[in-house]
Amino acid sequence: MSISLSSLILLPIWISMAHIQQGGPDEKEKTTALKDLLSRIDLDELMKKDEPPLDFPDTLEGFEYAFNEKGQLRHIKTGEPFVFNYREDLHRWNQKRYEALGEIITKYVYELLEKDCNLKKISIPVDATESEPKSFIFMSEDALTNPQKLMVLIHGSGVVRAGQWARRLIINEDLDSGTQIPFIKRAMDEGYGVIVLNPNENYIEVEKPKIHVQSSSDSSDEPAEKRERKDKVSKETKKRRDFYEKYRNPQREKEMMQLYIRENGSPEEHAVYVWDHFIAQSAAENVFFVAHSYGGLAFVELMIQREADVKSKVTAVALTDSVHNVWHQEAGKTIREWMRENCCNWVSSSEPLDTSVESMLPDCPRVSAEKVTEFTSALKIHRFILHRPRKQTVRRLVLLKCVKRGEDKGKGQGLVNPESTFLFCSKYSGMPLEVLEVENDGI
Repeated sequence: MSISLSSLILLPIWISMAHIQQGGPDEKEKTTALKDLLSRIDLDELMKKDEPPLDFPDTLEGFEYAFNEKGQLRHIKTGEPFVFNYREDLHRWNQKRYEALGEIITKYVYELLEKDCNLKKISIPVDATESEPKSFIFMSEDALTNPQKLMVLIHGSGVVRAGQWARRLIINEDLDSGTQIPFIKRAMDEGYGVIVLNPNENYIEVEKPKIHVQSSSDSSDEPAEKRERKDKVSKETKKRRDFYEKYRNPQREKEMMQLYIRENGSPEEHAVYVWDHFIAQSAAENVFFVAHSYGGLAFVELMIQREADVKSKVTAVALTDSVHNVWHQEAGKTIREWMRENCCNWVSSSEPLDTSVESMLPDCPRVSAEKVTEFTSALKIHRFILHRPRKQTVRRLVLLKCVKRGEDKGKGQGLVNPESTFLFCSKYSGMPLEVLEVENDGI
């Protein structure tokens, strides 16, 4: 019969309670105190004492994993996919191991953005001093100079960083499913400039400095007897705190503090900052956004703060499972009207692909992306956008060449080659639109 460490720790307390319950009123008070102590002890926390050290490798090779030719993460020796439950009954340790691997994956994706996608890593704030906290975004070489079109990608909330849709998909599926890389490459092949935002990189973590509390006996004019009582209470309090800490944090993990990045302390701030310093300064006549989950909320906040500029520069916005809310965000009527004409939100649904989905919000249309098990990556939606047929009705969500009816069709202003079909076109919202079948002219 095996006895867990937590049982051994609690056994003396239980025995003490059994003895105390046989006593008088004073003993009952002790019983109450012991019950209170037991109520404060988290058995899951106590089990941390059984954990192996939280000392994990800092490379994929150290974890004995690598990405194969299909972009799948596989064990170097066995060829098996990643196993979360590496150690049975040690969920916290397994989670810490998973998080450590996730940080390596993040750096790996950054390398792919620079090496495979030929993007440049741009530090922000642009005027940051050497000592202050900094973040970064990624841009193609022509992001600010491409005169025709610019694609901007915004991921969702959580642990994901620039270039990722979902870390879980990268680890459990493949790079194509969980990263923005296929979308970036296709956009660049179609002649887009590209900017990849990094809205979750809002702060850096540094170790919290230890605060040395000066003894009250050194700085007080209180009577010696009173000082002694206070010091005794302080020592007992510290002793109890150290006792709890011994079991709460047996690994002695460092206490960290967050230093926020100037003007980029939240996804919303980040979106506005990148707009002001990069997107608004770009030469592109037509800017296209693809925003997933919380990225959609960040875009709506950008519209609220920079409405006129966004309307003049942004052609279309593809949202995927966006969590924006025009009521809570207090988006005005003119913004809601613009979104109805220029945005579309693909949402996970059991309905057939591209079926209209009812929404209580008076903003952009919502259409089904079918019931996708791993919808977080939005890859199925992106593939759908990329491979739409050339001829579609105006309300279908594809990029089309649009002209005012009655004008010479040869002079119609092309937005994006319909062969690419990244997004839908509403550049001329409110005007009668006509679909033209055009050649793959690279517009």
